[in-house]
Amino acid sequence: MRVHLLALLCAPSLAAPLEKFLAVSFPQDLVAAPGGGKVAWMMNERGPRNVWVAEAPDWKGRRLTSYTADDGQEIGELSFTPDGKAILFTRGGDLETRRDIPNPTSSPQPVEQAIFLVQLAGGAPRKLTDGNSPVLSPKGDRLVFSKSGALWSMMLDGSDKPAQLIHGKGRIGSPRFSPDGTMLAIVNGRGTHGYVGVYRFADKSLRYLDPSVDTDREPAWSPDGKQVAFLRIAASSRAFSFGPVREAEPWSIRVADAATGVGRQAWKADKGPGSAFSPIVGESQVMWAADGHLVFPWEKTGWKHLYKVSIRGDRAVELTSGQCEVEHASLSGNGSRVLWSSNCGDIDRRHIGATKIADNSQEQVTKGSGLEWSPVDAGGGVIAMLRSDWKLPARPAVSVNGAVKDLAPDAISSDFPAGEMVEPRQVIFPSADGMPIHAQLFVPRNVSGKRPAIVFYHGGSRRQMLLGWHYMYYYSNTYAMNQYWASKGYVVLSVNYRSGTGYGMEFREALDYGATGASEVQDVIGAALYLRTRNDVDAARIASWGGSYGGYLTAMALARASHLYAAGVDIHGVHDWNVVIRNFVPAYDPEKQREVSRVAFASSPMASVHSWKSPVLIIHGDDDRNVPFSESVRLAESLRKQGVDLEQLVFPDEVHDFLTHAHWLQAMRAADDFLDRKLK
Repeated sequence: MRVHLLALLCAPSLAAPLEKFLAVSFPQDLVAAPGGGKVAWMMNERGPRNVWVAEAPDWKGRRLTSYTADDGQEIGELSFTPDGKAILFTRGGDLETRRDIPNPTSSPQPVEQAIFLVQLAGGAPRKLTDGNSPVLSPKGDRLVFSKSGALWSMMLDGSDKPAQLIHGKGRIGSPRFSPDGTMLAIVNGRGTHGYVGVYRFADKSLRYLDPSVDTDREPAWSPDGKQVAFLRIAASSRAFSFGPVREAEPWSIRVADAATGVGRQAWKADKGPGSAFSPIVGESQVMWAADGHLVFPWEKTGWKHLYKVSIRGDRAVELTSGQCEVEHASLSGNGSRVLWSSNCGDIDRRHIGATKIADNSQEQVTKGSGLEWSPVDAGGGVIAMLRSDWKLPARPAVSVNGAVKDLAPDAISSDFPAGEMVEPRQVIFPSADGMPIHAQLFVPRNVSGKRPAIVFYHGGSRRQMLLGWHYMYYYSNTYAMNQYWASKGYVVLSVNYRSGTGYGMEFREALDYGATGASEVQDVIGAALYLRTRNDVDAARIASWGGSYGGYLTAMALARASHLYAAGVDIHGVHDWNVVIRNFVPAYDPEKQREVSRVAFASSPMASVHSWKSPVLIIHGDDDRNVPFSESVRLAESLRKQGVDLEQLVFPDEVHDFLTHAHWLQAMRAADDFLDRKLK
């Protein structure tokens, strides 16, 4: 009786319902009006998605659209019209993989992907056409967009019908108008290679710029509209993915004459670190500044930073530096500054800075215990951003004279359980092979004794979990779950395993990671061993969970270390690399690359499934375009044959990143119930 009483006294207070932790409105796609004074964003309001706007001087956010259904129809690709009076956006469809239009609610009615225009003055959105990736001309009279893998055009006033702009081989996209609107830079991907071209509206002609056997992309117009800069990625026969690439034939930046197509090399990466191109998050990887410099990301030091180079081909000059990485970047409206977010000085968070391109002088815009990202120039010295902290989720804000103001504070419900959050602690534990691994530790309040523990592995793997609410929708939800489980009394460890971002090129391109050796399993084992050393963790009650790449590592934990992990929740995880690689790199043929495919399978959970003992919950949508549903089918078949305790939750017609809030709730309820039963 005394034992039961002690357990009761040590139990945590009753947690708020799971639904409250997931009742988060998530903003993304923050954009600024060309003339400043206005910003817009998409808000996922617990299922329904809407366009919001805020304007100077009060910067008070308001909803422009009024969609109310949790129907899984995404909104994105926002942009202002040149006069700043309306917003263009895409609704519906698959904005990630650009495949056929998903129908996550299994509606018997047809679903569509269409481009809409909504006026800031009010009124219902007006459908312009079916398609995606809308781009308006500088005058605001012509719309160019993508549909069925081709580029189309129409006049915005409806004076003509939509017509295919360019007929030809390859997949044509990435349209960018010249400053005067008379020309359009495009990218034509042809599988083994790719071109940048210029289309002229006057004579309906297309000229490819300095074509080669390499892959050209990311066109950027000069301010005078006479030249186009672009990336050139050297030709490679390496039809592979999910393995380290530390060096490559160096990439370069070319500058071509828009009229003649004649190009020249403006700059080329050095051999060694940084020779393989690694992108930032931004509208463009090459930004043409007002003073004529080209701004771009480079990993020369082994850390991703911004550089500038004159189009004359001078030495590249660092605009940011240190053992840290720039992730988001954008050019100011007048082209004189580059705005960026990084983890400089705060390795497990994000903060915003600005650099004047002419003299390289820097300004730290934000700092502290919060997180800030996606900076855009809102004019008049105002910088708009998205931000969060460990208590409150992502929200849009502006920095005015050094003071940060939230644009839509009412989007966070009054009953949101901010008071039940615990502040995650930074921990660095040794992997099984000794590599230092960063993680966030969530320790429940007011509990004593040994607790069950849950280890979380993010997806990607090019991700980094942070000391606060995440800047991606998927990981905002998983952060909410980690906080929820901590509020119930679980010790939670969120692991930034090798091959993730934030800790330099060598960590991201870790030797033998993924399909080339699964070296991340060392981190999976190290996480469990670290928890077993803590006096607040019951070593017999440690579980793993994660989605996508995190599902892969959960499956690896159970297949190779069931003696350390008592249970797991595997959400759309990778189980055989040879299947998943082909989904991303169609040219990959395991039969023609026998040694590569042998190592890839040996690096997969299916290769060790015979030693899998611990119970597992598998969650998967069968319209997953990232990890084929067959991965879960085959795993379930194998586990059943050897009598493993297996439960499942399947969402017909749902994709990888669950499109409906209802499916997120259902998945997280199932995970919570499963782990409660297996660990408590």
